[in-house]
This record gives sequence, structure tokens and C-alpha cells, in this order.
Amino acid sequence: MTWAVLLTLAGLQALIVISPGPATLLCIKTSAAEGARSGLALTFGLALAALIWASAALAGLSLLFELAPYLQTAFRILGAGFLIWIAVAMWRHADTPLPDADRVVPRSLLSQIRLGVITNLANPKALAYFTAVFSGVMPADPSLASAAMILCVIFVIEFGWYAIVSLVFSRSGPRRAYGRAKRWLDRSFAAILTGLGIRIALP
Repeated sequence: MTWAVLLTLAGLQALIVISPGPATLLCIKTSAAEGARSGLALTFGLALAALIWASAALAGLSLLFELAPYLQTAFRILGAGFLIWIAVAMWRHADTPLPDADRVVPRSLLSQIRLGVITNLANPKALAYFTAVFSGVMPADPSLASAAMILCVIFVIEFGWYAIVSLVFSRSGPRRAYGRAKRWLDRSFAAILTGLGIRIALP
């Protein structure tokens, strides 16, 4: 594998991660509501799920979907349902004010990691990227060393970006701004996620 290929994959991964999506919205909300610790745990789960997607792509996920297209449809519908489920929860709790920073009782790190993994595994953007774009750019039969290098790059970029988002929105200034607009932001986020879910579920 050449450095040009690795840099191309890194650039594409950075673009797909930075573009707003369900993971970014959830990361912002979690960090603002529960602090950096919860946000970073969620971030680790999101990055872990990206590793799972990348590993599946390296193992021939796109070929599997070509042989059994109904599996891709099932993934798409499950992902859409999960996004709508998160949206409903956001809408229901939109009127709940943020507690004071020193009174926040965050969820356990394990539950945040699990939420991050499920969110990115159910993320249709990740499904489309890793089965189409990523699979088309990566080398045709990468060596074990090349595959390990690719996975390291994927993890570092995924974790790095969402860690930045978590640390920014867990700070007092952004947290206060989020708290003032929480009702409308949460409902806007819920509407966006519902729209994405419906769009993804429809053929």
C-alpha cells in the first residue's frame, strides 16, 4: 500500500467524520448535558464502531451485500428505526432543563460506550461510506500491516474529531449557550434525526 492511498483514505475519513450527522448531534448533546467524561466515553464507542465497519469492509462487506442485498436493506431499516428512537427520546426530554454542572449525574462509561457503538453501527452514513467509498479506495488485498495501519488511521481520526467536539461543548460557555437554547435545539435535532430516519427507511 502506498502513502498516497493511505492519505486518500485519511482525507475521506476526515471529510465523512466532520460532516454533520447523527453521531455529531448525539456527541454535542451528551457533552453539553453530562460533561466531557461522558462525551469522551461516547466518542470511544463511536470510534470503536468505525473500526468494526472498517474491519468488515476489509473483510469484504460490499461483496456480502452484493450476494445478499436483503442484508443491506435490513441494516438500513434497523438504522432508520434507531435514529427515530433517539429522536423521540430527544423530543420528549427537550423541556427538561440542564442541571447545574456540579450536580450532573452522568450515565456509566460503559453505557456511553455502548450507545456510541450502537449509534455508529446503525448510522446509515457509515454504512454507505464503508460499503461503497471506503471499499472502492482501499487496496485490493492489503497485507496485515497495511490493514492494521488503515484501522489505526480510522480510529485516530474518528476519536480525534469527536473528542474535540466533546471537549468544546462540555466547556461552560458552550454548555450555557446550549442550556439556553436546549428546548429548540433538542427539538431541531429530533426533527433532523426523524427526517434522516424516514428518508433512509424509504426505498
